[in-house]
Amino acid sequence: MQLYIGNQNYSSWSLRAWLIFAQHELNPDVIKLSLFTDSFYQTLQPVSPTAKVPLLIDGETTVWDSLAILEYVNEAYLNQCCWPQDRQQRATARAIANEMHSGFMAVRNEMPMNCRATRNVVLSEAAQKDIARIEQIWTQQMAHYPNQWLFGEWSIADAMFAPIALRFATYQIPLSDAAKQYQQTVLDSPAIQQWLTQALEETEIVEEDEAGEPVNID
Repeated sequence: MQLYIGNQNYSSWSLRAWLIFAQHELNPDVIKLSLFTDSFYQTLQPVSPTAKVPLLIDGETTVWDSLAILEYVNEAYLNQCCWPQDRQQRATARAIANEMHSGFMAVRNEMPMNCRATRNVVLSEAAQKDIARIEQIWTQQMAHYPNQWLFGEWSIADAMFAPIALRFATYQIPLSDAAKQYQQTVLDSPAIQQWLTQALEETEIVEEDEAGEPVNID
């Protein structure tokens, strides 16, 4: 298998797809490309219909969307273990995963993932509404699974929300105690720590993802 990803400091969608491999100790050939460069598009255009990352190539199968990659790996290699066993909880997990996949556009636009940074941003009302909804999801799930993943065991829903935990750290977003518990579970996980270590080794700057003003931390 070949997994194409972008800069780990910035590419939130790459992180989502990459996480299922890290969580389950699968070892695809990871090909990291520099975002918004000529070589990025030259490499992807012959193999992807969208020329975007993440992209998974597994033999004759090509999958070019984060959630689709997560579903494919779960089905093909993990015996469907990455959704809750309970049907009702599985439905809820799928609903919030898809809510993340298709929504929260203000947070995405105003708070780009930037793992190396600590920054201040002035957020719109729409972004604040997005944050409140995410906080509500995390708080509700922690009422059932305190200090655990969203549904107790790690699931695809956690992969979808992982970049948000990183964004909230970068932009110092205050959270309820329960939501903060969940954020810390994400940040402390070995897979996220591995991703962050690799992101911090990068030196490239993507100016459009350097939102807000830097915060000096002594």
